[in-house]
Amino acid sequence: NLQRGTDAGLPEVPVFLRVVVSQEPKPQNKKNISFWFATGGAGFCLSRALALKMMPIASGGRFMGIGEKIRLPDDVTMGYIIEHLLKKPLTVIDQFHSHLEPMKFIRPDTFHDQITFSYSRYSKDEMNVVRIDGFDTRIDPTRFLSLHCFLFPYFKFCPR
Repeated sequence: NLQRGTDAGLPEVPVFLRVVVSQEPKPQNKKNISFWFATGGAGFCLSRALALKMMPIASGGRFMGIGEKIRLPDDVTMGYIIEHLLKKPLTVIDQFHSHLEPMKFIRPDTFHDQITFSYSRYSKDEMNVVRIDGFDTRIDPTRFLSLHCFLFPYFKFCPR
């Protein structure tokens, strides 16, 4: 919902992230907080309303400052700002896919419904990719070319 000011994406971890944040440099001022975050690997969307609410907190280099203060990466910093500081809940959308989830379980009959795909390497010989026919895996180890041709078969480079 563009008017509600929400963050949509796939939470990277199945439980809340627990972070110790210090408001002052003194150890007695530290407190535990919990929040969800959406991984940049799977992607996330911000509504215009939420982006406008974030501006006073995160614009003008303040986003980097917050990340340095809590000592966490940018996707977690985004979750901290949205969930903890702005008190806006993360909306989980199952069609965002992270490299940390097994791609083989995404059914080909749902490929057209997905928003993002990902891939990763489990080991030297095993890839975490969608299961799809198409190009030889030596040419297309990530399966993204094959996926593209499945979704958009009219492109010239797609086998007929």
